[in-house]
Amino acid sequence: MPDLSCIKMNKLIFIWFLCFLRTMVINAIPSDMYLKMIAPLSTNDPCYDDDKPRKCIPDFVNAAFGSPVVASSTCGTKGPERFCEYGSNSDQTPNCQVCDDLNPRKRFSSIALTDLNNSNNVTCWRSSIIQPALNFNSPLDNITLTLSFGKKYELTYISLQFCPKSIKPDSLLIQKSNDFGKTWKPFQYYSSQCRKMYGKPNRATLTKANEQEARCTDSQGNRIAFSVLEGRPSAYDLDSSYILQDWVTATDIRVIFHRLEMPHEQLDDDHYLSPRQAQMISSNVAISYNENAIGSNVIEPIQTSSSTIVSGLHYAVSDFAVGGRCKCNGHASRCITDRDGLFSCDCKHNTAGRDCERCKPFHFDKPWGRATSKDANECKMCNCNGHARQCRFNMELFKLSGGISGGVCINCRHATTGRYCHYCKEGYYRDPTKPLNHRKACKRCECHPIGSSGKTCNHTSGQCPCKDGVTGLTCNRCARGYQQSRSHIAPCIKIPKVMTAMQTQNTEPDPDPSEENSSYRQPGPTGRGCGKCDINSKKLNLNKFCKRDYAILVKVIGRDASAETSSETYSKETQEEMVKFAVNVNAIFKKSSPSTGTASSYWRRGPMTWTIPLKQWACQCPRIKVNKSYLILGKDSETSSGDLILGPRSMVLEWKSNWTDRMKKFQKRSRSCN
Repeated sequence: MPDLSCIKMNKLIFIWFLCFLRTMVINAIPSDMYLKMIAPLSTNDPCYDDDKPRKCIPDFVNAAFGSPVVASSTCGTKGPERFCEYGSNSDQTPNCQVCDDLNPRKRFSSIALTDLNNSNNVTCWRSSIIQPALNFNSPLDNITLTLSFGKKYELTYISLQFCPKSIKPDSLLIQKSNDFGKTWKPFQYYSSQCRKMYGKPNRATLTKANEQEARCTDSQGNRIAFSVLEGRPSAYDLDSSYILQDWVTATDIRVIFHRLEMPHEQLDDDHYLSPRQAQMISSNVAISYNENAIGSNVIEPIQTSSSTIVSGLHYAVSDFAVGGRCKCNGHASRCITDRDGLFSCDCKHNTAGRDCERCKPFHFDKPWGRATSKDANECKMCNCNGHARQCRFNMELFKLSGGISGGVCINCRHATTGRYCHYCKEGYYRDPTKPLNHRKACKRCECHPIGSSGKTCNHTSGQCPCKDGVTGLTCNRCARGYQQSRSHIAPCIKIPKVMTAMQTQNTEPDPDPSEENSSYRQPGPTGRGCGKCDINSKKLNLNKFCKRDYAILVKVIGRDASAETSSETYSKETQEEMVKFAVNVNAIFKKSSPSTGTASSYWRRGPMTWTIPLKQWACQCPRIKVNKSYLILGKDSETSSGDLILGPRSMVLEWKSNWTDRMKKFQKRSRSCN
């Protein structure tokens, strides 16, 4: 029987081997390619909720991890140096060693600040050896650590962990930069004597009036942990506080060590003791003056039979951490390396920029805004109807629109103009047969160079401005009653009239303004042969409706020009000239029964011809206007199948819009007509 423990062990080794193999494969694949491989497995975009934009932010990270830190001073870079570590017990003999940057085992570079922090294997950065400050007039140490993020971050905390057995700094300043190190602002002060060192009270209370100011606090043990928003009134409403949004934003962090130990006890007017020196005196450690060391006012402990050398003092930090998020203003869920090799936000919501701080091109119909939990402030595309590639934002127009649209198109193409490229520019007019976004939505006016008074036509109808006596869309022909001349100034002149003695007594009246846009003008009554017209009726009643065989509603479309030179038979005995009009039958209120076989029984809605004797038309009996509707009542015996012909008992009434209900009543009551 096999040993079960061996089988279990073999399974564990096999599983471990598979995990190791998977790790090696993933590490061998570039990160960008690996993300593309696993992308289909995750289709949810944190910046959208069912295609609806919403606020999204990158993950919280230690922005300092793995980033290089520039130190102004490092132990051993200028040659071997002797540094000492002091325990908490004043009687304990210091542990002194040598640092040398050329020896990997004795190197204490700034790389140790942002590597993986392991409490079992502490790595430290150590500064060069400094002299203790023996009075407040001593120059500041000004040893700096500078960390650059490469882009803007929104910070939450800054932490400094000091090395074991190292002397903790007494006074230091944390600064931040928002412009990649061009300018610096105080972020936080630390000192055991805030007012004496920095002129600030210890742990001052912050209000909304000064919440963007740096505070000073006393020491905090072996670790300095600065919470960026602690004690600031608007911290819980960061989206609405532009001051705190700027406060938490930084591209660089700089730590300046000013004092390792502050002067504490005064020996005389010019000499001070540090806390450790005072502690050593209380422990009977021998201290004497060394007149030749630095100056007459310097106290330097020297070694005697029972003394400890206060030397090898330096700054030592094991971990430099900065917590925060890549600043994307709520428009990205991650930061990536862009085409230019820069670390930038993977912007969504139609935004652009390294921090998604602006709208991407052609998306300026509303102002850019930081995304909040209530409004993602997605940038909106400009409406240029496909005729422009650029636009700009106008706040005044945005306010006038009620916060709907503020985009203004730039450089409209395809002969368009206007804020949305929705008008045709001068010299063009809108083609109604094409949609507004069509490349040829605007047509050139093409006004006749002689017949028109200008090259600009109506941008809607395309009508060119014509000279007197000229007509047509492009002013290319003479109007009715005019004839062509040889003058470019007056290309069309009036046709001279030949007046007879009879015509002088019946001159043509002024034209009706309603007929101004008609394609013809019906002449007024001419000659003495025009008597009373019974066809043109002004009143309509049930009696008249009952006495006619048909009642139809027609709309006059235009005159049939071919009838001007033709003759039509009006009756078997006589022939006379006729005038024909093209009409459209829009409604049939009454007609004969099909069993009678009369002409009107076969009428249908649609186009037909209306024939009127020329003499009647000349006498305006009936008076006809193009594009007008008329109610025609007549007898079957006076018409023929095919054409609508007026007879002596016919009636023509200009249609009124309120007659529809009356005609319905006549239709019902006409059943009782005798």
